[in-house]
Amino acid sequence: MLTTDFCIRYIEWGVQHAHFWGFLLILIFMTIESSFIPFPSEVVMIPGGFLAYRHELFFSSPITDSLIVIFCGATGSLLGASINYFLSLKLGRPFLYKYGKYFFLSAPTIARSEEIFNRYGDITTFVCRLLPAIRQLISIPAGLAQMPLLRFIFFTFLGAGIWSAILVLTGYYFASISSDMSYTELVMNGKNAIRRNYPYLLLGLVVIIIVYIKVHRKIMASHTLKSK
Repeated sequence: MLTTDFCIRYIEWGVQHAHFWGFLLILIFMTIESSFIPFPSEVVMIPGGFLAYRHELFFSSPITDSLIVIFCGATGSLLGASINYFLSLKLGRPFLYKYGKYFFLSAPTIARSEEIFNRYGDITTFVCRLLPAIRQLISIPAGLAQMPLLRFIFFTFLGAGIWSAILVLTGYYFASISSDMSYTELVMNGKNAIRRNYPYLLLGLVVIIIVYIKVHRKIMASHTLKSK
């Protein structure tokens, strides 16, 4: 993973051009973040919420700009994840295990992501968008398993949208209580705040998984009865 301090330098450069190019830069950075290139989403989306609150983005409307930032973040994440998905789909498992190390993908890391996907199924492409470390990688086993594209797009965009919203709201909150915070302080404080509240996020994910499994089993049982 590229260091947060290293990435913040580029974000500080981007802030200077945020009024006209902010949404596009968020889309590009989040595409990079969600591909095989390790890049922390916090250094992009938290400042995005901060700038939206301060009327420093294109529409100078906190709510409108925040919603567009979330959409750009989710769309960028989907684009980056799709790169991993299609590369895995086309290149296959032997290529990735042999040459993945040249793309920041070690064989044990790929194996671990496959193990998680195979154990829990399609919903992992949603759940893992909200989890550190595995967030950028879960689209690889989805491609290797030839997960249906529409399901991949739906679950990925949904998870990325929720994660983007959490980060944007974090930046929005810090902008509302402080106007003289440096971007390094903003990102670090935001990451710490999210880390403190992560147990609540994990609890929410557990509830979502339980509901999904119950609904999925009910649907599958209904199809089984109809086929008989």
